[in-house]
Amino acid sequence: QVQLQESGPGLVKPSQTLSLTCTVSGGSITTNYYYWSWIRQPPGKGLEWMGAIAGSGSTYYSPSLKKRTSISRDTSKNQFTLQLSSVTPEDTAVYYCARARRVPSTDYDYRGQGTQVTVSS
Repeated sequence: QVQLQESGPGLVKPSQTLSLTCTVSGGSITTNYYYWSWIRQPPGKGLEWMGAIAGSGSTYYSPSLKKRTSISRDTSKNQFTLQLSSVTPEDTAVYYCARARRVPSTDYDYRGQGTQVTVSS
């Protein structure tokens, strides 16, 4: 059973960089065929795919967020990380990490419980 757990600050100030880490257990993030994704859901809105890192290490980003987003990984810790720069209150959302079989997609076969991130001064 694959388990994912998000961690990071729940409050970020405008213009700062949001940084979240996803710790994966029960499966390796270097396994081929899977994409380790970040998805978010702003209040009252639907799921938004942000980007992913493949088992190969290749990265994929939503065109609308590409300029502000960076996804990396630490294979020794089986973790992958999201960094979103220059945040605004519109980036307030529940952020999820997930394992997916294709990109871009909000479909997944495993997902973390999510972490609330609020952007406010």
